[in-house]
Amino acid sequence: MGSLIKKLAPAQKREKQERKRKTRRISRRWLLNSLGMTVLVLVVLIAALSAAAYNYTYSGIRTAIDSRSEELTNIFANYGRNSSHEFSMAARQYVENFPNKESMELMAFDSAGKVISTSMGFEPDADEAMPDYTIACRSKNDYGTWTGRLSSGEKVLAVTRVLRSNSGDLLGGIRYVVSLTAADRQVLLIVLFLLLAGLIVITLIMFSNQYFMRTILAPITDIGSTAKRIAQGDFNARIENFKDDEIGELCKTINDMAKELGTTERMKNDFISSVSHELRTPLTAIKGWGETLQSGGLDKESFQKGMDVILKETERLSGMVEELLDFSRMQSGRMTLTMDRIDILAELGEAVYMFSERAKNEGKFLIYEEPAMLSPVLGDVSRLRQVFVNILDNALKYTKRDGTINVVATETEGFIQICISDNGCGIPEKHLPNVKKKFYKANQTVRGSGIGLALADEIMRLHSGSLDIESKEGVGTTVTITIPTIQKLRDHFQAEEERKQEDKKTNDDTAT
Repeated sequence: MGSLIKKLAPAQKREKQERKRKTRRISRRWLLNSLGMTVLVLVVLIAALSAAAYNYTYSGIRTAIDSRSEELTNIFANYGRNSSHEFSMAARQYVENFPNKESMELMAFDSAGKVISTSMGFEPDADEAMPDYTIACRSKNDYGTWTGRLSSGEKVLAVTRVLRSNSGDLLGGIRYVVSLTAADRQVLLIVLFLLLAGLIVITLIMFSNQYFMRTILAPITDIGSTAKRIAQGDFNARIENFKDDEIGELCKTINDMAKELGTTERMKNDFISSVSHELRTPLTAIKGWGETLQSGGLDKESFQKGMDVILKETERLSGMVEELLDFSRMQSGRMTLTMDRIDILAELGEAVYMFSERAKNEGKFLIYEEPAMLSPVLGDVSRLRQVFVNILDNALKYTKRDGTINVVATETEGFIQICISDNGCGIPEKHLPNVKKKFYKANQTVRGSGIGLALADEIMRLHSGSLDIESKEGVGTTVTITIPTIQKLRDHFQAEEERKQEDKKTNDDTAT
């Protein structure tokens, strides 16, 4: 036992390592696909929002300055359009009393471009570049703007408007200068906030993906290992602890499949065992009597008895082989019928007659209530007789001595129903849904291969009929064979043809 555990341990360890490796591989691929796309979308979104915040902040500042500078230009225009001196006096007075000195700087220029007054009280350095003033002087709308850094390194936004006399001569100009440090800080905070939000989103997605993958991959891994065990022939393998979702439904389906495969495997083994026993019994009798006859010295009566046994058992073997061949044809879908107009009463009566002597010898009563006449049916004579023989044989097998088997044939609404009932042991309720399945035997102690009812059911299906079984344990069993008459089949095919013609006509009308 210890050596077996030692052998199994490395295999289990390898299987566990392989499972982890596959899980990591799928997780990595999942993360690269889903998270990679998410990160790309977030990067694009953050970049777009950052650009929007930058443009919104800067355009807001520029709009406010433009509006203020335009208003101020209109104010200065009222002071004088003819004299630069009047403009200089008015500009100096306004700049000295400028109310927003803390948020921005206001400058006034004379006609020569020299700064005549600033709201800060300090004149800019002589080498301080003022591109906005140059642009405004050259512009048709007397307006110029510039964003850049001063000699001190401070980033600013400057807007300049120049005033001209009625004759077009330059009188001077006003310049607003706003520091962009606070605006850049605000934009930076927005970008950092967006980056933090994106990081939080990515983290949440990673954790949710990890949780989701655990809930998905763990069952899938179990499904894979269980399916491998089932493929190797372990039909007792089951998936445990699955949830009530789509994966759980798949797990349940695989468990049901394994259960059905196990049942089919047991039925197949029982079938092989049963067929082997069924074949061995007549072969033993044939071999025994063959050896006896070969030894000689038998009287005429014993010789005849031995030959009868050999012929009877040979016929029995032939019947079993034919049944197996029919089963093979049914499995491969190659079972064919030779359909003809037949008198089903004659075939049923012949089958009952075949079993009447056997019923008498076994001390059982076989009662046949033969009707006066039934409509003809379209069927295969040999196959229908095979169905009757199979059902009557089962009825006699499962009915005790002094029991009764009743055979009744009736015609109702274009269908012929043949009911074969007995008061034998009956079929337990748990076995009843499976008795028509291949290989299935409700009672393993009774001779038979377990494929007779499956064949009979398939034959009736090919005749557009049915085979229904009702049974109660300890009371008996009733088998109802239903087959349509020729007239019923004609009516059915005619109705189908009329329906097709009507559908075709409707489609043609719709198309036109």
